[in-house]
Amino acid sequence: MRDKGDFLFTSESVSEGHPDKVADRISDTVLDSYLRADPQARVACETLVTTNRIVLAGEVRGADSVTGEDLEHAVRDAVRDIGYDQKGFSWRAAEFHNYLHAQSADIAVGVDSAGNKDEGAGDQGIMFGFATSETPTLMPAPLHYAHGILHRINQYRKAHDPRGRGLLPDAKSQVTLRYVDGKPVGATSVVISTQHEETMTQPMIRATLDAIVREVLPEGWMCPADGFYVNPTGIFVIGGPDGDAGLTGRKIIVDTYGGAAPHGGGAFSGKDPTKVDRSAAYACRYLAKNIVASGLAERCTLQISYAIGVSHPLSVYVDLHGSGRDIDEARLERVLREVMDLTPRGIRNHLRLNRPIYAQSSAYGHFGRTPDPALDDFTWEQTDLADTLRGAFNR
Repeated sequence: MRDKGDFLFTSESVSEGHPDKVADRISDTVLDSYLRADPQARVACETLVTTNRIVLAGEVRGADSVTGEDLEHAVRDAVRDIGYDQKGFSWRAAEFHNYLHAQSADIAVGVDSAGNKDEGAGDQGIMFGFATSETPTLMPAPLHYAHGILHRINQYRKAHDPRGRGLLPDAKSQVTLRYVDGKPVGATSVVISTQHEETMTQPMIRATLDAIVREVLPEGWMCPADGFYVNPTGIFVIGGPDGDAGLTGRKIIVDTYGGAAPHGGGAFSGKDPTKVDRSAAYACRYLAKNIVASGLAERCTLQISYAIGVSHPLSVYVDLHGSGRDIDEARLERVLREVMDLTPRGIRNHLRLNRPIYAQSSAYGHFGRTPDPALDDFTWEQTDLADTLRGAFNR
């Protein structure tokens, strides 16, 4: 996304009932099950969902107390919570297949700490973090509102609120915002496709969604009527995994910054925090958000790279997009290494990641979320380093 000028920018989101998000939720439910039994468990779980079938595959190393029956019960509870008890996909009737097996000993040798060797990264990779002052959550506005629309629909649906009557779990949104001199000023189009009950007509669905979108967007930001697209293909009764197969990790842009910032390519769900695809991406967001929250810049992109089996990052890169207030980016890169231990173990300890906190991150974005004090989740969204960063630059 450009930093200045007038332009349009679009981001999309998908609901927790979207087939790929159902798969992500299941994979993170498996991860949480193992972390609840053993905070040091290693998990790499992939999930396939299709018509009345759920398939798990991947590698684990954890407590023997986590049985196949335990996992099946947890997975069915997750599907029930999403809201699927339909003919083509039901938490009760779906066939459950578990092909999880023991983690490769070759990977364990490279990752585990031993003697004087610190714990290494679980894989090579590049991870990005991003933050911008254009929304209160320090997230890009198009994605912020695309998530917000679907989250509001979901709240009404689960609460059996009349404002969400007739809407079913599977949904997608897309928001296009107009920017003037690099700042968002309003929506030019909003697209929503949502699964619905057969009794719902297009005018009924459109009226329901129009009211919800107006609740979520800032006042005066609603798009013109001819830019509001609702179920453009028509009827959407058959949805979820019955309408389209779902796989873990297929919505990585939805999970991060909606295309407004780079992505290293790795998915998050189903991976324990020794996998830097997940933990280092969280650390990157945490640092980028604290930089913007500190007032040192209005916009920040941060990249960190790792090699498998090596504990310290190979590189740390910061781009303030010209928005830094006389901040030397090279110096900031050094400061970041000083204020946070960026080894896999250091990240996990700093952000308290070895806990069963991941199922709730699997839909509506891993970033820009509000931590729940009771759960101590989304720790990477905290801004507790802002004062330290200001102090490092005498601000």
